[in-house]
Amino acid sequence: MYLEQVQSYKYLESAVNSDNSIEEEIQCRITLGNKAYYTNQFLFKSRLVSKKSKLKLHWSVIRPTVTYGCEVWVLKETIKNKSTVFERKVLGKIFGPTKERDGTWRIKSNDELD
Repeated sequence: MYLEQVQSYKYLESAVNSDNSIEEEIQCRITLGNKAYYTNQFLFKSRLVSKKSKLKLHWSVIRPTVTYGCEVWVLKETIKNKSTVFERKVLGKIFGPTKERDGTWRIKSNDELD
């Protein structure tokens, strides 16, 4: 009888693989965060919803989706960059660009988003 080795599987909503690598899990979490963001995109784009409400939605729905189980993650620099890029993408959509005095528009810096 020949048994095939399982390369990866889901256990308690976490991806477990034979390499004991966390990159697959984090990529899956970022994908779920994207789905949560695009599901609520009409709220983030609406001018009727305040920035404060959009931030509450981000902090209560999207961020917990991405960071579920992060207490046990060992983060490499590339993984930190991926999560920072995702966070910046969502916050950039909430706060939008900045209009300069000369009439030009620019994207907010990380310090301004913090």
